[in-house]
Amino acid sequence: MRPVPITVAITGSVPRKKDNPAVPVTVAEQIESTHEAFEAGATIVHIHVRNPDESSSSDPALFAAVQDGVRKHCPGMIVQFSTGGRGRDPAARASALSLAPDMASLATGSVNFPSIIYENQPALIDTLASEMKKYGTRPEIEAFDLSHLHGARRLIEAGLIDERPHVQFVMGIKNALPAEEPIIDLMLNELRRVLPRATWTAAGIGRHQAEVMEWVLARRGDAVRTGLEDNIRITKDRLARSNAELVEAAAALCARYDARPATPAEARALLGLPA
Repeated sequence: MRPVPITVAITGSVPRKKDNPAVPVTVAEQIESTHEAFEAGATIVHIHVRNPDESSSSDPALFAAVQDGVRKHCPGMIVQFSTGGRGRDPAARASALSLAPDMASLATGSVNFPSIIYENQPALIDTLASEMKKYGTRPEIEAFDLSHLHGARRLIEAGLIDERPHVQFVMGIKNALPAEEPIIDLMLNELRRVLPRATWTAAGIGRHQAEVMEWVLARRGDAVRTGLEDNIRITKDRLARSNAELVEAAAALCARYDARPATPAEARALLGLPA
């Protein structure tokens, strides 16, 4: 069975405790939730941090505390920080990169969200990419649109990232990429044309989480993503009890496609990260 890294996006910037009490908000909750997900098979943790009122934070001290806890309790797990912009001052979105996480998200263009414009100006994209390069952090390109693949290509040509970024198609957000199977083939064909050395995956938002993982596995994608950031339910009628429960469901899907959760060492080798 081929090894497939499972990313667990533990918190995000949108879900609140009122939506699902299992959403981890405090540092201690995030570390505990990540540890449970790690034991269930996750090998990458995507981290947002929150203020006491549950709003998004860019405080490097919070990122440092979560990273330290993950490295202590989840040996070898890949730590991926969010540099996303929802509810965060653009000037602070690179503030935690000096902590040298293994990976960080990098949106390479702007996109309409249901209630806001997720704005990523070229100068900010260049700054984020430069900081990742400075601290040896591998970017995960968040592709909300076909043009964002070409935005990544521009960064390669400028020498700001190498030719092996990890690329994630984000599917199912209203006004952005629909969660429709032909779209993943369109994106994948263009990825192979303009970023032939990239690794790739796709994230399905909300009710689309499981079907998007299946599309990725059927096409032998390099990783899958799950977690309470993207989806707070295990079924239509029941909230997920934890991030670990969603990881267990992802691992079960992998088995249906002759795959298994990668070990941390396997995930690091696949993504070109140091052991």
